[in-house]
Formats: sequence, structure tokens, C-alpha cells
Amino acid sequence: MHAIHHTSTPSRASAWLLAARPRTLPLACASIFLGSGLAVQEGGFQTAVLVLALVTAILLQVLSNLANDYGDAVSGADDERRIGPQRAVASGLLSLDAMRRGMWVAASGAAIAGLLLVWQALGADPLKAALFLLFGVIALAAAVTYTVGVRHYVPYGYRGLGDLAVFVFFGLLGVLGTAYLHAQTLSMGALLPAVACGLLCAAVLNVNNVRDIESDAQSGKITLAIRLGRRRAIGYHWGLLAVAFLATLAFLLLYRVSWLGWGALAAWAPLIKAPMVMAHCRDGATLTAMLKLTALATLAYSVLLSAGLVLGG
Repeated sequence: MHAIHHTSTPSRASAWLLAARPRTLPLACASIFLGSGLAVQEGGFQTAVLVLALVTAILLQVLSNLANDYGDAVSGADDERRIGPQRAVASGLLSLDAMRRGMWVAASGAAIAGLLLVWQALGADPLKAALFLLFGVIALAAAVTYTVGVRHYVPYGYRGLGDLAVFVFFGLLGVLGTAYLHAQTLSMGALLPAVACGLLCAAVLNVNNVRDIESDAQSGKITLAIRLGRRRAIGYHWGLLAVAFLATLAFLLLYRVSWLGWGALAAWAPLIKAPMVMAHCRDGATLTAMLKLTALATLAYSVLLSAGLVLGG
């Protein structure tokens, strides 16, 4: 582990803020906003469910970020070769013990918020409540084991499975699960925006993995981008954007959505910039900017489509 020396030592609060990665948190809310918009269309929106779902999603994302900081430091994935943002444990700002305690706090908060969410939405139906509690346990485990191994277990993020997990949790479960918790019903058409949201969130991860492709390969972190190679990873990125666009267009054509929802298609103007830049640029700062742009465009997509569903409903 290599410490990074600074002229002034950040405060402990600043170190925890760095570890929590607040810039990733809006993306965690994208599926909640979209699922809530679908619930309005189904006539079953609940304010308490929206608030509790947002709190749960944010705490799960914080847990995942802390676990990622911890796991990458232990594995050596975060060292002097890293070209992305500074990490709290690898830089010596927080100890491994402190990060473990932080992970327990975030996990406990997410579990409490999730329990309240399920009780609010499904308290009258024990079987459905039990199913969603199981989903919650799986989500907690997935947030930690993305980069944290146990004994001989290799984290799934190091085996090229991170993209699939993001698609499932940020897309299918995030969007469809939120919509169902609101309304206790789902239309088949809801699958289209859920798929699109999951694919766009996977695109965010792919920008991150293409940026870090050399350092990850050297440290043994085998992401999907490494398995594909840089050129095919960029082609894969174009595929994610294309399928997400077609799924969104099909949904807009088949279901009643206001003009504002059609504005979600404008998100592809900034979204296509990342693969164009990745094709010829390897500068860490530039690719980090593309990562932020892709995340913000994905959030804008979800908010605009959700608003269109609310006004169209």
C-alpha cells in the first residue's frame, strides 16, 4: 500500500466524504425516480415509499463505495498506478479498521431503511414482504462482495461480472422493484425503461473500467473491459447505448408519456461523447470527466422520463 503525501492533512470528515464518493450518489437515485414515475402511471404512487427507497438506495451506494475503497486497497488495485480519483484507505487517510466500521454503519443504516420501506409498502402482505426482504439481503451482500473477498472467494467485480450486477440492481430490481413497492402491480411495458436504465448504468461502469484498464490488469482486477480488450469494450459501450435507446423509443411509442418524457432521448447527445473520446484518449482526467458526464446524463434520462410519466399519467 502506498501512501500519498499532502502539504496539509484532510480532516477526518473530509476523508469519509472522499470515501463515500458523493458524486456517485445521484446515479443511485436514477432507478428510484424512474420506478416512481412508472408507479404514478399505474396510479399507486406513495411519497413515503419514494423517500425510503431513496434513503435505502443512497446508503447501499455508500456501502458499495466504502467496500470498494476497502477491497481495492486490500487487493492492491489502488496503488500509485491508479489514474482515477484518490482513495481513502490506499492514500492512508483512513485505516482498514476504520473503513470496516464505516461499512458496518452504512450496512446497518441501509438495512433499517430497507426494513421500513418494506413495512410501509408491503406490511399487510407477509409473503411479498419476505420476498423483498430477501432482495434486500442480496443487495447488501452484492454491495460488499463486489470488491471484497472472503477466504477463497474472488470478488465478482474482479471476475468481469460487475456490469451484469449493475444492470440487475440499478435496472431490473431498482426500477421494477421500486414501481412494485409503490403500486403492488406492474405492466409488462415497465420492463423497457428498466432495461434501458440498467444498460445506461452499466455504461457508466464501463467508462470507469476502460479508464482503469491498464492499472486494473496489472493488479489482477479482471473487469469486463479487460476481458473484451479496449477496442471491443468501446464497441460494447456503443451497443449498450443503442439497445437502451431502442428500448426507450419503443416504450415512448407504445405508452402514454408527455412531451417531457420524449426529452429523455436528448440524453444521448452527451451519452455518445464518452465512447467517441475513449476511442482516441487515454488521459485519466479526461476519461474521469466522461465518467461524470455519462452518470449525469443517465440521471437526466431517468428524471426526464419519470417526469414525462407523471405528466402523462
